[in-house]
Amino acid sequence: MPDQQHPQPSARTPTPTHHHPHHPHHRGADWMFGGVYGTVLASALLAALDERGAHYTPLADAAWILVTAAAAALAHGYAHHMADHLAGAAAHRWRLLGRALWNEWPMIAATLPTLLLLLLAEIAHWEPYGVTAVGLGLNTALLFAWGAFVALRVGYRIASALLIGLADAAIGLAIIVANAFIK
Repeated sequence: MPDQQHPQPSARTPTPTHHHPHHPHHRGADWMFGGVYGTVLASALLAALDERGAHYTPLADAAWILVTAAAAALAHGYAHHMADHLAGAAAHRWRLLGRALWNEWPMIAATLPTLLLLLLAEIAHWEPYGVTAVGLGLNTALLFAWGAFVALRVGYRIASALLIGLADAAIGLAIIVANAFIK
């Protein structure tokens, strides 16, 4: 049983099979999904785009991270829209699609620290190895923060929220380890 502070639904209350984007507790979970997914995506791309011996292009790397995050957000929003497809007027369906796509903003926003780092790397002519190391470390810390913050927000106690943050940070550590082994 999770140690959330809000009451659990009774046995008679049906458990939804998917989240409802307007329920306040699920909104935090949606932020976490987008934040974690976008941060993991930025980390993986940052590691993958850092080619040893290749000409370093931080602005091109930033563009690819942004384009990939936007494409992933659009695909995820569209997939949710299609999975939750409801009958109704075409205008209403288009509004729902627009809302589904708009709700993916945390995925793109989560890449902004990496994009800013790459912009600074371009301006300051930083070395690629250092930029990748700093970016992966920063994103691992952000994964911890995303997990812990949202867990607190949806009702977990501090100890559990910190454990959730550590679990999210473990994803960032896995990317760091994979990057070390692959390169």
